Amino acid sequence: MSLIFSRQCEYAIQALIYLAKQPPENWISIKEIAKKLKIPQHFLGKIMQSLSAMGLLQSQKGLFGGFGLAKSAKQIFIYDIVEAIDGDVYRRECVLGFPNCSEKSPCPVHDEWKDLRNGIVEMIKKKSLYDMSEEILKPGY
Repeated sequence: MSLIFSRQCEYAIQALIYLAKQPPENWISIKEIAKKLKIPQHFLGKIMQSLSAMGLLQSQKGLFGGFGLAKSAKQIFIYDIVEAIDGDVYRRECVLGFPNCSEKSPCPVHDEWKDLRNGIVEMIKKKSLYDMSEEILKPGY
């Protein structure tokens, strides 16, 4: 599990990268994605529904149905996926979990984390699904 994003968000990113690597005219089933990426199918189904509702995916029902990207992989950024699934929690909450951590009452790593967090935000705003799909080396993609 990642230090920053939820497991649900990790799975969403992985699933969308998988879809970005497929021919755009193909509809890919949840079953196929879940099997290839070793993600629990029921959990993935809920994630995919959320991503569809947020306009990142489109779905088609029926025998040859499945999911596809709602727009070009070059137009969907990792930031879009993170915001759709996790919102801005990773930008608001203390990395050490201190409930009262703030600019006025910082935890011991507040300033360092703020700089790192801002760098992460900039990185995920620049990385598109297309970029990720071209760079991925994980088996199964």
